[in-house]
Amino acid sequence: MPDVLIAGCGYVGERLARVLRGDVRCLTGSSASADRLRSLDIDAVACNLDTGLPPAEVGEAPLAYYMIPPPRESASDDRLRRWLGTLRSSPQRIVYLSTTAVYGDSGGAEVDEATPPAPTQPRGRARLDAEEALMEHARGRGSEWVILRVPGIYGPGRLPLDRIARRLPMLRETEAGPGNRIHVTDLVQACLVAGSKPEAAGRIYNVGDGDHSSTTIYLRTVARLAGLPEPPEVERAEAEKVLPPMAWSFLADSRRVSTRRMREELGVIPRFHRLEDGIREALSSEPMKKA
Repeated sequence: MPDVLIAGCGYVGERLARVLRGDVRCLTGSSASADRLRSLDIDAVACNLDTGLPPAEVGEAPLAYYMIPPPRESASDDRLRRWLGTLRSSPQRIVYLSTTAVYGDSGGAEVDEATPPAPTQPRGRARLDAEEALMEHARGRGSEWVILRVPGIYGPGRLPLDRIARRLPMLRETEAGPGNRIHVTDLVQACLVAGSKPEAAGRIYNVGDGDHSSTTIYLRTVARLAGLPEPPEVERAEAEKVLPPMAWSFLADSRRVSTRRMREELGVIPRFHRLEDGIREALSSEPMKKA
């Protein structure tokens, strides 16, 4: 039996697997992904939770991280429920990576973990459904749970360089609300603490860098540091028409997510709390790679 199971070993999960100590096993969505992870000396098993159940060799572990996204455009998360249903003995602790989209639109006002969720986007509704399913499962099986509500993730290989190069527009700064994001290095640190700190059991934590620069400022800063022309600015009504639905979904709601609890209870102080520092690090680690 592995010490740690990571269900959903993508951009964040792979980096977490690299720094975790002990025997780590990853559940990933395809054979190609599993082969690539194994080439990096990461133990991986392929399973598509839409079409099948985890094979017996996945095993179970005292600590599990669940990072598999819900089905696109679904308001519920059958993938998580299916995975939970396969567990013969539930992990001692499950850390679930949710999203700050569960808060919906606060008109730019601050939200914290005590703010009642009111998701307006399908991805927010599905993540809230997953949170509730996890808590119900844990109550019935005597497991601990920790929920990390995560905003936009950026880092090496995950900068909007392709979007900027394609000249997709950005909102006028005067119409852009506060932004919420986290560098992948800091998110991995939050995952490590959430999995190990006894006091984190049964708690929800917003994760973020504390820099609430708008998406417009983010795009402008990436373009400047990468030596690319700034994207054109458009008004909100025009942006909704011309941006891809997923890109627009991140702009439709406006909120300022408080990370006070993460800092005070988990003791996680983001290394990349200045947006420009995080972007510079991402570019230097993997310059000009498409997002």
